[in-house]
Amino acid sequence: MDIDKIVSELSQEEKVALLSGADFWTTVSVERLGIKPMLLQDGPHGLRKLVDVTPEMEAAHQSHPAVCFPAGCALASSWDRELIAELGSMLGQTARAEGVWVLLGPAINIKRSPLCGRNFEYMSEDPYLAGELAAAYIRAVQAEGVGTSVKHYAANNQEFRRMTTDEIIDERALREIYLAGFEIAVKKGRPWTVMAAYNKVNGSFCTENEYLLSHILRDEWGFDGFVMSDWGAVNDIVAAVKAGLELEMPGTFGTGPAKLLAALREGRLDETVLDRAVSRILDVQNRVLSAKKDAVSYDKEEQHKAARRIASECMVLLKNNNNLLPLETVSAVAFIGAFARNVRYQGGGSSNINATKVDSLVDEFSAISSSSVSFAEGYTIDDNCSQTEKQLIEAVECAKQAEVAVVCVGLPETWESECYDRPHMKLPESHNRLVEEVAKVCSKTVVVLFNGAPVEMPWIDKVDAVLEAYLGGQAAGGAAADILTGKVNPSGKLAETFPVLLEHNPAHLYFPGEGDKSVYGESIFVGYRYYDSKKIAPLFPFGHGLSYTSFDYQSIETSAEEIKEEEKLIVRIRICNTGSRAGKETVQLYVSDPQSSVRRPEKELKGFEKIFLESGESKTVEFVLDRRAFAYYEPAISDWRVESGDFIIMAGASSQDIRLTKKIRVISDFVMPPAFTPNSTIGDLLAHPYARSAGERIKKDLLSEGGPMYPLWVKNRRMAEALLEDLPLRNLIAFSGGQFSPEDLDNMLTALNSTKEQ
Repeated sequence: MDIDKIVSELSQEEKVALLSGADFWTTVSVERLGIKPMLLQDGPHGLRKLVDVTPEMEAAHQSHPAVCFPAGCALASSWDRELIAELGSMLGQTARAEGVWVLLGPAINIKRSPLCGRNFEYMSEDPYLAGELAAAYIRAVQAEGVGTSVKHYAANNQEFRRMTTDEIIDERALREIYLAGFEIAVKKGRPWTVMAAYNKVNGSFCTENEYLLSHILRDEWGFDGFVMSDWGAVNDIVAAVKAGLELEMPGTFGTGPAKLLAALREGRLDETVLDRAVSRILDVQNRVLSAKKDAVSYDKEEQHKAARRIASECMVLLKNNNNLLPLETVSAVAFIGAFARNVRYQGGGSSNINATKVDSLVDEFSAISSSSVSFAEGYTIDDNCSQTEKQLIEAVECAKQAEVAVVCVGLPETWESECYDRPHMKLPESHNRLVEEVAKVCSKTVVVLFNGAPVEMPWIDKVDAVLEAYLGGQAAGGAAADILTGKVNPSGKLAETFPVLLEHNPAHLYFPGEGDKSVYGESIFVGYRYYDSKKIAPLFPFGHGLSYTSFDYQSIETSAEEIKEEEKLIVRIRICNTGSRAGKETVQLYVSDPQSSVRRPEKELKGFEKIFLESGESKTVEFVLDRRAFAYYEPAISDWRVESGDFIIMAGASSQDIRLTKKIRVISDFVMPPAFTPNSTIGDLLAHPYARSAGERIKKDLLSEGGPMYPLWVKNRRMAEALLEDLPLRNLIAFSGGQFSPEDLDNMLTALNSTKEQ
């Protein structure tokens, strides 16, 4: 399409119509000018196609059958860009074959609290990990000619009053935590669309937040697609379009376009703003239309096999005492718990997929294992996983007869969903009771968890092994069987911290807020950044995950001992598989700034690579760190800042399992521009290179013999130093013995703020 020509030929009525959906899932078309209706459908871990469904599907609230892949909570635990890209390619092929223009995903909001109802769909508590994986997903889907919509921009970290709540977030936390993942996804993935979230951020709805939509997303990050609203997120369509929103979804039966048209004709909306929005929508249409033209098909059975393999890469072995797993030479295995037969494999809400089929863990284990297998239901799958005394007795008796008991527990589907948060971090009482009672009678007990977010594990010291299967998609049962039997060596790592108790979570006192206000009082200290800095031992740390083999971190080398901040640092980690099995290890690279003048976490993830090693094989993993790896966001200059000083490069198997460290020095020539006020202190002058000499002169005048503070200096030097350090400059008038006037203060501040040499 010739966009400029088309825009010039559109009527005002047609222009405003294009900025709202035609219905719930499609955009408006203008056939006379060749503008097609775009079909937008939910992801992100499968296609949820909700158009042209049969009456039976509609009655059951079902979409077209599609392969359900692992949810975001599981996918991120793979720490594998290539695996995520493989998934993205399959999703893109499926969407294109089904006539979908834009797949609504990936979802990368930060896991601020374990209680967020939508955490199962999100990737991580760490923005670097979430952003890197999202970028791989976006590139792969769009390579198939289907757009993505990275969501929910920004800070949609709770479901409680999500459509009206105001997230109060300080600038550092906003930039370093809640926007950083989106920044990586936009810059590296180049998504064709971004979905604006329901909530407000610092007083303004995301859909009409010019700071987020225009200044940051477009001007700073270079986003060149269009922004759509989450469904029903638009508060004021005129304000939204002015701020940088292009598409309101779903359609509002003409209400939105009528408001835009009225604003246009009344002079409250400039037509150039309207034309810009229309052009951005048409540009994305051009991208889809100019993509692959060949017919696309996909094999659901092959995708199911791929889903099984992908899920097995995502599951995390949390505990494995005495190498109980894998179960290769076990004579009899008892599977306890209804989830063993009817696996919980996905979350509730807009990402819910009508799976083509669902694996049973019991059946898949039986098919590949020589062990005799028994099963006891243990509980009934309902809203609370109810349990009768008979079910518990039968489960205990079944466990008594087995060499190993595998207890399958987790969270009921209604406990994790879009639209509401969890009230606590506990498993159903029936599940905890089942694990406790089975562990009493079976000396070798394994727990397999099916859940979308962290849970408390009061029985953790009474069981031998724990496999976090997460919500692994329709092939989760087969994937778990592959790991339990040793067919697959587990390689997943937690993309979030599992605290011992909910009360340990840094957002606990603030989540989800009161009324329509949620204050992010924990600031930048989210997840492992908090636990590591506070020295609070979690149940399982960020990045944790065991293997059936072992890895030795042999050496760490850097390309230099000292670099300037604009230079890149190359870090090389040598790692060896010292076990008897081939396996994969995710090498995690963290950076620490122990000399920072501002509050910073003890360490932050700045690199990761997942590698495959045969038994006895060694490889060198290389990382490239740029200035952002050493920077924090400085609100005073509205930019990222690196401070000169020593930094510690850390390589490890988790955030709390650091194997190698290396100190390097980073040199920055940047000096904070002076911005002194009457309430700046003498200490502020002494700390600033441009004002230090002025501070020294004032200090000498006040403390020297005959000076106004000399008597205090003689009596208590420590008190005098402390008083002087924190003394506001305005108090020089009163504390200088009449030697310093208001005019002197004004002149000094003018001089300090206007020159670099004092």
